[in-house]
Amino acid sequence: MTTAKQDPIQGGKRAAIIGGGVIGASWAALFLANGLKVIISDPDPAIETKVKATIETAIPSLAAMGYDTADLTANLSFGSDTASAVADADIVQECGPERLDFKRSLWKLVEEAAPKDALLCSSSSTIPASVQSDQMTDKARLIIGHPFNPPHLMPLVEIVPTLATDPAVTAKALEFYQSVGKVPREIRKEVTGFVANRLQAAIFRESVYLVSEGVVELDELDDIMTNSLGIRWATSGPFLSFHLGGGAGGLRHFLEQFGPPTEASWKVLGQPKLDEATKALLIAQVDATYGKSAFKDLAETRDAKEIAVINGLAGIDRASHEG
Repeated sequence: MTTAKQDPIQGGKRAAIIGGGVIGASWAALFLANGLKVIISDPDPAIETKVKATIETAIPSLAAMGYDTADLTANLSFGSDTASAVADADIVQECGPERLDFKRSLWKLVEEAAPKDALLCSSSSTIPASVQSDQMTDKARLIIGHPFNPPHLMPLVEIVPTLATDPAVTAKALEFYQSVGKVPREIRKEVTGFVANRLQAAIFRESVYLVSEGVVELDELDDIMTNSLGIRWATSGPFLSFHLGGGAGGLRHFLEQFGPPTEASWKVLGQPKLDEATKALLIAQVDATYGKSAFKDLAETRDAKEIAVINGLAGIDRASHEG
């Protein structure tokens, strides 16, 4: 993740956020911290109160990452009319309901109302841009800018163009998200769930299987993950980890030595069902372990640990570049 900027290069630019829910409000906090002027379009009459409450909870994390959070909402405004909200936007970040009918009609309206050079991005995690853009005249303008939740904290943004997306739009999206402190990565094919959520789903499936089979308790599995793979993958990722695990021979040696048993292990991975019995088991174990702590305390501890990892890795990156 890039470091917070004292003199944001996006300062003064305008972001229109469609939908002020958890994701939209989190994007707003990050954009504001990076000097953008933000308007949130949402028909909810109580949206201002809700968004400002979410931004307030994001301030400690942003401050810990080096952002100036004084008077953070000074450049924040609200409106219920989408066309007016996007009229002067440099970027439109859609964070509305995951409903195809909503997104199709929205982008038709936004295309007509927003400046021709505005960056049009959807935060969707399930509906590809090629489907959302069905009613647009210029389908090359729309791209997915999918954050890992919450956007103000987690570095990743998945940039998912369509076959019709203008390469200049992809490049512009990558540049923009990097400029506001994100780690944007282009996903080269539209696949269901993109990449991060597919990886998460695969790990969670096996986690549910191991707990449901009584191999390990739920909180013990979390400890195993955070004290092994969680640390390794936060620093190296699966492929670099196995490349380094192959010694001097790298990934080539690893695949020759451990490829066959690794492939054999795929055949015995679990196929659990989230049926009522399994859900009851998981909930009971959560209640018996994490349920002993206040949700707010758990969330604050998680955020503090994630910030420590992000800042720690950023410090090492800076040192390696300076060296």
